[in-house]
This record gives sequence, structure tokens and C-alpha cells, in this order.
Amino acid sequence: MQAYWTLTRRELAGYFLSLTGYIILAAVMFLLGLSFVYLLDSLRQEPTPMPLTELFYMTPFFWFILLLSTPVITMRLFALEKFSGTFETLMTAPVSDLQVVLAKFSAGLAFHIVAWLPLAGCLWAAQYYTNGRAGLDGGAMGSTMLGIFLLGCMFISLGCCASALTRSQGVAVMLSLVFGVSLFLLSFIAKNSVQSNWLAQVLSCFALIDQMHDFARGVVDTRAVVFYLTLTLFFLFLTLRIVESRRWK
Repeated sequence: MQAYWTLTRRELAGYFLSLTGYIILAAVMFLLGLSFVYLLDSLRQEPTPMPLTELFYMTPFFWFILLLSTPVITMRLFALEKFSGTFETLMTAPVSDLQVVLAKFSAGLAFHIVAWLPLAGCLWAAQYYTNGRAGLDGGAMGSTMLGIFLLGCMFISLGCCASALTRSQGVAVMLSLVFGVSLFLLSFIAKNSVQSNWLAQVLSCFALIDQMHDFARGVVDTRAVVFYLTLTLFFLFLTLRIVESRRWK
């Protein structure tokens, strides 16, 4: 356990002691700021019964932030180690492959959460400057952050898998982005499907847009929670197998 925490702190330090980490944070905060402006403009128009979290989710920036930030966050986790030649040194240290994978995943997820924290400040500011007239519900806020956390788990684990496949950070970004966008596009297929067979039921599990909309409205569907956690474990399992494959070469 001590080795896991040491590796996690090492990976987190790599984010906060490098220019790349601050560029990611600045870009996410800029897009969140644009969302905040869009949100205030919506509140100036006709009254709406929607909570602030749902209004924020309906801005054009939510999925843009999520789909672009996670590949950049995860690109360095394994690819940089392989490119710099420190990966073999790390794997010969007295740590297990599972600890390495979990530590890198945890560090990427923690940085993802830090990048989204300004969202709470934006929503609170909207509530404050409208004298409490804006609908900021504590339950909806909690479910929205839960949805962001679960989606982050899934996309960060996907990014870890992509980064473990290559020693090029650019290739890792592209692989993660392609797979992430593909999962996102399945939402439209599931939404427009009119069939009622088993294929439609499978596609309904990939309705990320509708599932996150429910989280933003304060509705927590356990099926979505199980789905995100299952995909997270699946991608982490693949990452572990890719890391272990070095023994077969």
C-alpha cells in the first residue's frame, strides 16, 4: 500500500511540476468560464424551472471539455515512461504491475477532479449574484459531480489503456480521443434507435448523453453507475494485461 501511495504522489507531482498540467488546467478553466457566461446569459432571459446544473450541462462546452481533456491528461502516464526509458526501471522496482496501473489511474483521476472543481465555484457565484433566485440544488449538484466523476473514471481508464499501447504521447492522445468520441457517438445511435430487440437494449447502455442529463437533473440511475464502473474495470484490466505483456517479449 505504501508503494501505491508513493507512486500516486509521484504521478501527481508530474502534473503539477510540469507546464503541461497548468496548460490543461488553464484550458479547462477557460472553457468553464465560457460556460459560465453562457449560463448567465440564459438566466437573463425568460425564467426557467431547470436547476443550474442542468443549464450548465446544456451548454455546448460540457462534452467538449470532457472528451478533449481526458486524453491529454492520460497521454503521459505510460507513453512518456516508455519514451524516456524509465518504464523498465519502474517495472523492476519492488512494486507490482497492479500497483503501477492503479497509481497512474488514481493520479489521472485526481487531476481530472481538480480540473473540474472550478465548476462548483461558477455555480455558487451564479447563485450568489442572483440573490438566491437561481436554482442551485444541493442534490443536483452532488449528482452532477458524481456523473462527472464516473465519466472521468471511464475515460481516464480508457486513456490509460491507450497510453500503455504506445511510447508516443501524440499517438496516445489520438487513440484515446478516437475511442472516447466513438463511445460518445454511440449515444446518438442509441437515442435514434427505434428497434426493441436485444441490440437496442445493448445500445441503450451507451446512452451517455441521456445518462449524464439525468445526473445533471439530480437523478441517479444505478444502471448508469454500474455501467461506468464496469467499463472502468474493463479498461483497467486491459491496461494491466498490456503492462504484463512485456514479460512475453
